[in-house]
Amino acid sequence: MAFYTAAALKNELQQRGFRLTPQREKILRVFQTLPQGKHLSAEELRYWLDREGEKVSLSTIYRTVKLMAQLGILRELEFAEGHKHYELNKPSEHHHHLVCVQCHQTIEFKNEAIAELCSAQAEARQFELLDCQLTLHCVCLEAVQEGWPYLLPDNWVCPKAHRPLG
Repeated sequence: MAFYTAAALKNELQQRGFRLTPQREKILRVFQTLPQGKHLSAEELRYWLDREGEKVSLSTIYRTVKLMAQLGILRELEFAEGHKHYELNKPSEHHHHLVCVQCHQTIEFKNEAIAELCSAQAEARQFELLDCQLTLHCVCLEAVQEGWPYLLPDNWVCPKAHRPLG
């Protein structure tokens, strides 16, 4: 699977009995223009679209990102925040994530051995690999140094923490 154009997405959707709606095309466009390493939750995606003057309901966003993840167009990521994040799936560029469970700092890393293992496992069982991801849930050194988990103040903010859009 390569980077998706609107035409490629339309074809993929039609093959599976769906159609390319203007909302689906807008959502794809947002993910295509995200900076490297940026992941969006459904709520952040809505904010991003609103900022661009595009009105798409949150329920449509949830349905669309779920569908695009099922088709292998988006990667669905769990970052220990209680909700999912999404990014464009680039199968030729497998990467993985280190996530701090305290401040939600997320660091991407590549490891060819993991990708090779995933490919070999899928191939051995006659599956086509759509995505390969490893998420390591950790605690950042800043939180540990401040006394995580018991001595960390309730109002503590990590200097490297994920900052919301805006």
